[in-house]
Amino acid sequence: MPVPAPQRILLISGSTRDGSTNTAALRTIAQGPPAGITAELYDGLAALPAFNPDDDGPRLPAAAAGLRRVIAEAGAVLFCTPEYAGTLPGSLKNLLDWTVGGGELDGKPAAWINVAHPGRGRGAEATLATVLGYVGARVAEAACRQLPVTRDQIGPDGTVTDPGFRAEAAAAAAALARAAETAAAAR
Repeated sequence: MPVPAPQRILLISGSTRDGSTNTAALRTIAQGPPAGITAELYDGLAALPAFNPDDDGPRLPAAAAGLRRVIAEAGAVLFCTPEYAGTLPGSLKNLLDWTVGGGELDGKPAAWINVAHPGRGRGAEATLATVLGYVGARVAEAACRQLPVTRDQIGPDGTVTDPGFRAEAAAAAAALARAAETAAAAR
């Protein structure tokens, strides 16, 4: 189904690892989004300072201000994250902590793609859903996907080569863009 108006989706990987399958999944969407969608891969995760409530105000660090700006400019946010020790990686939780005081995710459609092997990654999904609920994001369930990716499916350009993954990832992005269009119309 076509997306009614151009929508901007911010793609956030929860991994700081070079060669991450999570980042490769999002890079695939960024390099070939469905018609009517622009997709931007956020690359500032590793540069964010540790969250400190004392800095969440007039002393907001530049990296956190930049994060809040790109979230505010997006119509929706798509996450893809590994699971560490049964939950979100600390770097992604830190990113999410920086969004609490700004309110940029409040009412914004959000979804995730889980690229872990079947049966894995559910702890990260559950924690992400909890935090997104806390900050008031609207989880677009129709856009959430379990799409396992193996390292041998990553091409030399750092994108996923599997056509089935590409089709499902595009469908997830389109579903999220439709949720963003609906949210924008309701405002």
